[in-house]
Amino acid sequence: MPIKAVIFDLDGTITQPYLDFDLIREEMGLPADSGPILESMEKMTAPQRRRVEEILHRHEQKAVTKSKLNPGTHQTLDALRRAGIHIGILTRNKRSNALAIARKHNLRFDAVFGREEGPAKPDSFGVLQLCREFDVEPGETLLVGDYLFDLLCAKAAGAVAVLLTNHNQADDFAEHADFCIENISQILQIINR
Repeated sequence: MPIKAVIFDLDGTITQPYLDFDLIREEMGLPADSGPILESMEKMTAPQRRRVEEILHRHEQKAVTKSKLNPGTHQTLDALRRAGIHIGILTRNKRSNALAIARKHNLRFDAVFGREEGPAKPDSFGVLQLCREFDVEPGETLLVGDYLFDLLCAKAAGAVAVLLTNHNQADDFAEHADFCIENISQILQIINR
């Protein structure tokens, strides 16, 4: 089946890894082994949640300001656009931060799905929403990310899971990927197969 859409994770995939989740957990007063931050926040009281949302917001804003693109990002997105392939962003970050990254780095996405728009990855909701918006089947879609939740999300939706191995945890997640790539531009080889 030909690939008609590519959905990218934002942090660590479009941009180089920057967020220090261990530091964020520490500032929030969460144990180091408390697991994913968004899921921990769901269990908090409203006042606790407001306080930790401010901490998360500060870190995410700094990540936007300091953001650098992963090598090959512009060329890859340009090649996808020339090929008529839809480009989406699915992030556990806020939609507004993804749009700020796009403005800062002169990127164009066909659609952006942030955490406030529905259940976050690893839930398949965002992938399925983007596929509907693009009028493509999940099996015609690559989901490219750097973390386990990206791969689980792709699998749950029936999309092709692509792991960007630009970090030291990649080996822990590789078994869940259909493809592993070292550089974002390598998705073009997957599409051309």
